[in-house]
Amino acid sequence: MASPPPLPPGYTVTASPQHPNTPTPRPEKRPTPPPFSSPVATRFSQQISQQDQIPSPSAPPITTSSNGNKTGSPLPQFSTPPGPPVFSSPLRPAAVPFRTSPASPQTVAFPSGSSLPTSSTPYLNGSVELQPGDSNGREDSMFARESPYVLFSAQKMLKKKKLANVPCLGFGALVSPGREISPGPQIIQRDPHRCQNCGAYANLYCKILLGSGQWQCVICGNLNGSEGEYIAPSKEDLRNLLELASPLVDYVQTGNKKPGFIPVSDSRMSAPVFLVIDECLDEVHLQHLQSSLHAFADSLSPTTRVGIISYGRTVSVYDFSEGSMASADVLPGDKSPTQESVKALIYGTGIYLSPVHASLPVMHTIFSSLRPYKLNLPEASRDRCLGTAVEIALAIIQGPSAEMSRGVVKRSGGNSRIIVCAGGPNTYGPGSVPHSFSHPNYPYMEKTAMKWMEHLGCEAHRHDTVIDILCAGTCPVRVPVLQPLAKASGGILVLHDDFGEAFGVNLQRASMRAAGSHGLLEMRCSDDILVTQVIGPGEEAHSDAHESFKNDTSVSIQMLSVEETQSFSISMETKGDVKSDYVFFQFVIRYLNVYQADVSRVITVRLPTVDSVSSYLESVQDEVAVVLIAKRTLLRAKTSSDAIDMRAMIDERVKEIAFKFGSQLPKSKLYQFPKELASLPENLFHLKRGPLLGSIVGHEDERSVLRNLFLNASYDLSLRMLAPRCLMHREGGTFEELPAYNLAMQSDAAVVLDHGTDVFIWLGAELAAQEGRSAAALAACRTLAEELTEFRFPAPRILAFKEGSSQARYFVSRLIPAHKDPPYEQEARFPQLRSLTVEQRAKLKSSFLHFDDPSFCEWMRSLRLVPPEPS
Repeated sequence: MASPPPLPPGYTVTASPQHPNTPTPRPEKRPTPPPFSSPVATRFSQQISQQDQIPSPSAPPITTSSNGNKTGSPLPQFSTPPGPPVFSSPLRPAAVPFRTSPASPQTVAFPSGSSLPTSSTPYLNGSVELQPGDSNGREDSMFARESPYVLFSAQKMLKKKKLANVPCLGFGALVSPGREISPGPQIIQRDPHRCQNCGAYANLYCKILLGSGQWQCVICGNLNGSEGEYIAPSKEDLRNLLELASPLVDYVQTGNKKPGFIPVSDSRMSAPVFLVIDECLDEVHLQHLQSSLHAFADSLSPTTRVGIISYGRTVSVYDFSEGSMASADVLPGDKSPTQESVKALIYGTGIYLSPVHASLPVMHTIFSSLRPYKLNLPEASRDRCLGTAVEIALAIIQGPSAEMSRGVVKRSGGNSRIIVCAGGPNTYGPGSVPHSFSHPNYPYMEKTAMKWMEHLGCEAHRHDTVIDILCAGTCPVRVPVLQPLAKASGGILVLHDDFGEAFGVNLQRASMRAAGSHGLLEMRCSDDILVTQVIGPGEEAHSDAHESFKNDTSVSIQMLSVEETQSFSISMETKGDVKSDYVFFQFVIRYLNVYQADVSRVITVRLPTVDSVSSYLESVQDEVAVVLIAKRTLLRAKTSSDAIDMRAMIDERVKEIAFKFGSQLPKSKLYQFPKELASLPENLFHLKRGPLLGSIVGHEDERSVLRNLFLNASYDLSLRMLAPRCLMHREGGTFEELPAYNLAMQSDAAVVLDHGTDVFIWLGAELAAQEGRSAAALAACRTLAEELTEFRFPAPRILAFKEGSSQARYFVSRLIPAHKDPPYEQEARFPQLRSLTVEQRAKLKSSFLHFDDPSFCEWMRSLRLVPPEPS
């Protein structure tokens, strides 16, 4: 079979501008005021990527205490004063290294089975000539455990339905569809061989008739032809075929269905980015925003096409055709743009999307020309027509909008991105809500606004445009109204304290996220397995969105965007007792990548089945299991009262796991929690107390944003948001990883706490009093915090404070209080205490204030459970 030509680096689109036969009215043109000076921002790092925690071969590891968790990976070497922190023993990371883009598109959770067809296709016994794949059980287990694309909650399945379907623990997988694989032998540039009965793909576990090249589907047992491609003298010869040698392959088709596309070297960078900027800001906020915007402009690739809109009571669309002068076309904000005004923009002489290399000075002029809000009105009472502004940006992206690029006129392509910089709610025009919550018709108007925003987000998604909303400042932005706009388009909504450094970093990372489009996730399982729930950034696919086969029982999800660190949480059950020794799972992600190539990523996993409960428990990946449990729990915590109910449900879940899988102590009513799941209850305790379900986050809007982010986030970010990671600075620049207990608050130490969306640096009072030592420790901690989160999106806020300060409460509230536990329990769970002298132990004990929050051990005993021994 002839191989197609190699994959070109990318594609872009060319088209000729269209001119109407009759003139159309043109919006009013108004020159913008001359620039005024504002502080120059510290330029943020321009090395924006999508990978977090990139392993560095030269980086030494971090010390892990005996109570540390299971796995480890190196961290990058640091390069800033006072010298790089040095790591001295293996560190347990958040899990697999990950590429961060937001995982914020619309969350879906729907039962499978109610509307999906079922199949009872018998599995063929096959003949003696059927050659099984070469994979063995150990290789299966390693791939299922270490694959960054699919993570199962256990590496084995119980055969008995009654035990396998215990809801308190559950069984499932986390699927990360958009992660990039290293280029090389996994890429196949030809059509795949698929089962003609169920649609599954040929894979390394299929049995093959060497003489005829027929292969037997592992999902339904059907015998299929291979057009002679699988005819071979021995099974060893079949290893040369990639799909029969690797559990993961990408089928890449470079033929493009869109006319007018030609290869270019940097097509992924040429996708438009439209900034939509709130112009109702006070001077201090505006100065910070301008600094972030200037740094953003300098960080962009020269080929990136950029458009700029500002909005208040009107919408200003900035025109790049005026050379070095900033000018804008102004449209009313009280209603959606008319067809005539949109045509005037699209077919007129203005240039509203321009590559950075042709317009960078104009961009800086536009940012400097923004003026603070002049009227004496509270922030929440200012008219902002955010909805109209986004509509206009979307209309320009859809085109045909002419742009200036060395005389070549192009039409804007897919994978476009609109980034809204908002300082307050949408209170004017379409999708708006009243200024005041006390408005008599507020609930109805809010509901109407939410529906309108969701419709606009769906329209953006239909045109391959993602909308990110970056909010900042002290004015409530009415998250329930804005969230549907971001979610329905496949984007993200992020809240910031101000328009400073974290906002600027997120602005850059939002624009650089690689995003595919037209994504479809298909899941096929052995006939014994039923998919019961899917949580993630997508929606159930319509039947016409994918190919249909005679007995295709796959679960299909239409993905709202394809980004590198979003994930889907898949819950599964067995339909009955499993008779076979293995069960099979196949996940297929089909999408158009950033280079406009069609990709079908096929991941096939085989898990052994067992009768032994202890064998099953030993195979449980408790950190994957706790993330799956947390996502199912958070899905139901839509309000603050729901969150209280879910905290109580966690108590019941932990008790149920102990009753089902633990053992009752002799002559006692207490149950011993199973030692194989040692870290599970502690992580659930973090979930119960932390910002996702607890009361340490002040406003319900903040909890709502965190919840939506968590439900779609990658495994790595989800785990960090769930259970914080604690690192103590040591002399010489080393760091030791410790359990996230308040016993780490030692007065002569500096501690870094990574909680996913927040990173805290705590300096003990004794250390802070020593100026030289504290400066060196603080610098090392900042370097570590920046390295840990260098490419995370959204970028976390990094806060540093001293022991006893008011901000230290953020840090203290996220640590498990263990100071009231007896010394033997403290040492068992926090072994680092053994290195302290008697005087240091006494000093640490006296530093704690009395409060009623239970420790982990006290909580477990209140549930009549004995805590598991630390792993």
